[in-house]
Amino acid sequence: MTNRKQQDKLIIANCSGYLGDKLSAARELVEGGEIHVLTGDYLAELTMALLFRMKMKAPDKGYATTFLKQMNDVMGMCLEKNIKIVANAGGLNPKGLAAELEKIAAELGLCPKIACIEGDDLLPRLGKLQQQGEAFGHLDKGISLKDAGAMPITANAYLGGWGITKALTEGADIVVGGRLADAALVSGPSAWKFGWKEDDWDQLAGAYAAGHIIECGAQATGGNYSFFEEVPSFKNMGFPIAEMHSDGSFVITKHPGTGGLVSVGTVTAQLLYEIREPSYLTPDVKVRFDTIHIRQEAPDRVLIDGIQGEPATGSAKVCINNLYGYKNSMTVVLTGLDIEKKAKIVEETIFDLLGGKDRFAFTDVQLIRSDRENPQHNDQACAHLKISLMDPDQKKVGKLFSSKLVEMALSSIPGFTMTAPPSDAIPALQHWPTLVKNKFLEQRIYLGDLEFIVKPVGAYPERTDIEPTAVNLPDIPMENMRKIYFGRLFATRSGDKGGNANLGVWAKNIKSYSFLNRFLTTEKLKDLLPDMKAFDIERYELSNLLALNFYIKGVLGEGVAASFRNDPQAKTLGEYLRAKVIDVPEMILK
Repeated sequence: MTNRKQQDKLIIANCSGYLGDKLSAARELVEGGEIHVLTGDYLAELTMALLFRMKMKAPDKGYATTFLKQMNDVMGMCLEKNIKIVANAGGLNPKGLAAELEKIAAELGLCPKIACIEGDDLLPRLGKLQQQGEAFGHLDKGISLKDAGAMPITANAYLGGWGITKALTEGADIVVGGRLADAALVSGPSAWKFGWKEDDWDQLAGAYAAGHIIECGAQATGGNYSFFEEVPSFKNMGFPIAEMHSDGSFVITKHPGTGGLVSVGTVTAQLLYEIREPSYLTPDVKVRFDTIHIRQEAPDRVLIDGIQGEPATGSAKVCINNLYGYKNSMTVVLTGLDIEKKAKIVEETIFDLLGGKDRFAFTDVQLIRSDRENPQHNDQACAHLKISLMDPDQKKVGKLFSSKLVEMALSSIPGFTMTAPPSDAIPALQHWPTLVKNKFLEQRIYLGDLEFIVKPVGAYPERTDIEPTAVNLPDIPMENMRKIYFGRLFATRSGDKGGNANLGVWAKNIKSYSFLNRFLTTEKLKDLLPDMKAFDIERYELSNLLALNFYIKGVLGEGVAASFRNDPQAKTLGEYLRAKVIDVPEMILK
């Protein structure tokens, strides 16, 4: 590994993992120790749809307003300490956010150089791009946007880090953009600091891996961590910091004296979050997650190196949100004996009152058995029947539906009650993952009166010299078997990818992983999780991380904003698996 000098380090801290994250995190990172760049990621796929609603009500909005509150707190300190600020908080209106930042700076008596990056918003150009041959085919379904008769309300391409690099090179103190790729918030400043070129694949791959780890805030420092007993304290959770080096290697850490934990486990868990295959696609480089070396350097310091990268594809990912109709859900509480008979009566009665299931574009009925035999508490005697409808006609699935359910209160099953009063329908937004050719994209950087154009990464020959990190797995005899909860041995991390979900699983040592790799096939996963049997599941091995990743297609329907699952973002899927009882060889328990 390359010897590193102190001046070859760029310390990047992330203060936000989503719109609504801890407001004081920015100040805590700036005041808590040395950092050189403060980043913030505010844009999940669902967030773009939420910002659209905000902009419809107030056309001058459409950005993360919480970012303004954070900047009011730290702008002066950042300028004083020469800390650069980079965020994708611009959402659907980067120029509007930049203008508000200028107002805040004026009120504070400050004069920062504020850069704004545009070029991600394709909505005004969709028609023209379709005429130029872009079908915007759904990545999972294969159908074109036009053939689906979709009604797009947002369409944003994921932009890489070179616009950030240019803005910083031109002297920007604050850089804000729209749909800048989450991990580009680290690659852009790193390329600026170290003078990387666009074909420095391994260095860029390292920066994107670091960005992927810290982009979700405290998820890298013990948040949502399966082995939560290892975390010393969840109070005053520290936010993640990446100490980047010129060769693309880095250390993940947090400020001293903060809660949480930075370990090989917490970092591995975040590496497995919302990924698919081992080749992690970004706008600037393909990051080979199967080449990552990870080890504990010191308490709360994890070193990652050896990452290799390949040239990016000739296309960029696009997140389109379509108005899919309107949806509504109501839940009836079923109590005591004969739960399934009661559920059938409720279901048949409500759809008879509504004129039949075929009147609606989509219906979903789920019986959720949370009741226990011989209950010791009233709530332990209860199950839930969740009835959901979706249709282009808002009235049909609004109060017309929920009020009919209320009308059944005194004329249906014994103990009839509901979990909530009648509700109205809300828009159902369909997530449409697709691609656009790089030739149709450019980043436009505005800095004062100056304007710069940055084109996407060019075409390069494929690399043929990359090999996944070799791992020799010991043979584990399947004998002397013991029953144990899956989660006592293995950790998980799960999340949403549009209408799909990923489920990462990892082991703590090579023996446990050898068993896991042999044991947990896609078929076995479906046996353990019977409600996943209907879905196509892809399985990927990441032996260098002692991990497997499962990509479950279609489990979230049309995406978070159109899903009827109680957990539409698949956050609980991993812990569901960890609750299952399995048989394991006694030797891996020692």
